[in-house]
Amino acid sequence: MYERIWKRAFDILGAVFLLVLACVPMLMVAVLIKIESVGPIFFKQLRVGRYSKPFYLYKFRSMRIDTPEVSSNHLNGHKYVTFIGRIMRKTSVDELPQLFNVLKGEMSFIGPRPVIVSENEVVSERRNRRADRCLPGISGWAQVNGRDRVTAFQKVVYDAEYALDINFRRDLKILFLTIWNVLFARGVVEEKIQ
Repeated sequence: MYERIWKRAFDILGAVFLLVLACVPMLMVAVLIKIESVGPIFFKQLRVGRYSKPFYLYKFRSMRIDTPEVSSNHLNGHKYVTFIGRIMRKTSVDELPQLFNVLKGEMSFIGPRPVIVSENEVVSERRNRRADRCLPGISGWAQVNGRDRVTAFQKVVYDAEYALDINFRRDLKILFLTIWNVLFARGVVEEKIQ
């Protein structure tokens, strides 16, 4: 009942509240992105969602438009990140547009981070371990246990552990750890682009 009703209700109310609260800062970020570099304000990328179904994930664009679309493990992202992008990534402001994904029911605040469609081995392993049985999240168990500092396989293990035991207590713990990690930029490796 928690996962089906209360978690979804929290997602909707939380996303609406944060979008209202963040509308002015988001507008300022949009203007800064346009001033600094050529290209769209938002970055959208096909990711794997619940039951391995693809959906478009939205972020503020933090990189140049000529950045190759590959997994973060195969990209030296540092040379592609814009100045404002570096600040957004360090503070996780680039993730704010995912609130629209939450409102649309494609994501939750808490759940396994959605992977890029082309990461076939990771997608397959997540499916085998049933880590894809729940909505992907803006933050998740793997993110608060290392984020960019853990391997893709370790993330799958954390994601499966979460997906098979979703409960209010763990979601609350992940939420508080996420806030803590964002405030102190813990687990962020600048060269990696997630």
